[in-house]
Order: sequence, then C-alpha cells, then structure tokens
Amino acid sequence: MSFETITTAREGDVLTITLNRPERLNACPPDMADEIFAAIRDLDGARAVLITGAGRAFCSGADLAARGERSVGGGEGAFTALGRHYNPMVMALASLPVPVIAAVNGPAAGIGCSIALAADFVIAGSSAYFLQAFVNIGLVPDGGSSWMLPRLVGKAQATRMMMLGEKIPAEEAERIGLIYKTVADDALMDEAKALATRLAGGPTVALGAMKQAIRRGLEADFSTTLQYEAEAQRVAGNSKDAMEGGMAFLQKRKPEFKGA
Repeated sequence: MSFETITTAREGDVLTITLNRPERLNACPPDMADEIFAAIRDLDGARAVLITGAGRAFCSGADLAARGERSVGGGEGAFTALGRHYNPMVMALASLPVPVIAAVNGPAAGIGCSIALAADFVIAGSSAYFLQAFVNIGLVPDGGSSWMLPRLVGKAQATRMMMLGEKIPAEEAERIGLIYKTVADDALMDEAKALATRLAGGPTVALGAMKQAIRRGLEADFSTTLQYEAEAQRVAGNSKDAMEGGMAFLQKRKPEFKGA
C-alpha cells in the first residue's frame, strides 16, 4: 500500500511505521491518522509493530497550520477530526493483538504523545521529550491522554503535564513511569528493533491476551479481571504456542513460537 504521510517497511515479523513529514516535525494531520489506521488494519502476518518518526521528531502534534482536508482548526473541526480520524487510530493502536513499540526520537507532543503512549513499550532517545501542550493554546488534552496519563504516572504528575504544559525529558519520563526505557539517541533504533524482534518471536497469542488483560484490569474490578484471566488462559492454553512451550520445557530446549 502506498502512503503520503507515512512509510512502512517489513523486516521478518516486524512491521515498522515511520511518520514521514520531517519538514513539519511529523505534525499529524487527519490523513496521517487515517494512514496509520490503514497500515495496522491488516498486519498480513506481522507479529509486532514498531512506530517511529523521520528526522528529528517523533510527532509534534496535530498539524494546526494545515488547511483544507488536513484542517483541524476550531472547536467543531477538532471535534470532527477526533471522532473520525485521531480517536479511531489511537484506539486501533492500543487494541492491536500484537505488541507495539514506539521509538521516540525528539518531541512527542499533543497527539504525538498519545500515539507513543498507546504503544505497549515506549523507548525514547535521550534528547526526546513528552509534552501536553494544549493548555498553552487554550485547548484540552485529547487522543486518550486524560485516560492514559493518570494511570501511568498518577494524578499529580498527570495534572502537572496537562495543566502546566511542561516538557518531560526522556530520562524523567522513565523515572516517573511514563515510558519503559531511555537510551542514547544513536542506540534508539537498534534497541527498539531488538525489542520488537524479541516480542515478534514470542507467543503472540498469549501476548495479545496479556495486552487485553492489562487494559481490562485498569477498567474493571478484581473479580471481573479474574474471570477475564481465566478466559484468556483458556485461549492461550489451547494455542499451538502453548503446546510448543510445554514440549520445549520438558525437552529442556528453547521454544520456537509461531504466533498461533
């Protein structure tokens, strides 16, 4: 599939999506959100997704300077853009049945921050930062950030990010639990690809169930979560990967998972 605002590449079982508007710091107009959604709608057998940005930014937020079909200006325009473009894309990323890794190079602001945090693992280069810039232009956080941030870093830090609009440098983001890991800028893609490859080689039926269990656990009570875990264990336990894992354990060898 050919895209205008992103590029895609397949290496083995890993699908890499690169936000590709470096001249605009990968600012995300509605059509970029649509293209990300389209790229992950059919994984064609990919068992992990890696998302990053071209140039010196991950994503600087929605493209407020765009015009025409790319416009998100004004309250009604923003409402429509969120409902039709951004929210479905973020939900699709968060709901993918395979692991998603975000390799954050440079700023991840606004909807760019949400795209990153919708991933299962966020690895950031040391020069990266995370920013909820909405308050600086009289707007409110969107793209699911008001749901994700309190759950990741607690009410106090989430309020700081949203109401004060302060940049959170990569190392601090790791320290407060916003992201998984910070690495040197020149090691970012190697680290992210290594993690994506490791996850893609894992029991992806079980990994997908774990993703759903984590999200449901953040929303449901304890007894409901226990029931979902039992249902997920039934699915995972009936998978070929579980059979392979059991045999490998008995035979004292490394399992060869196929994602089935």
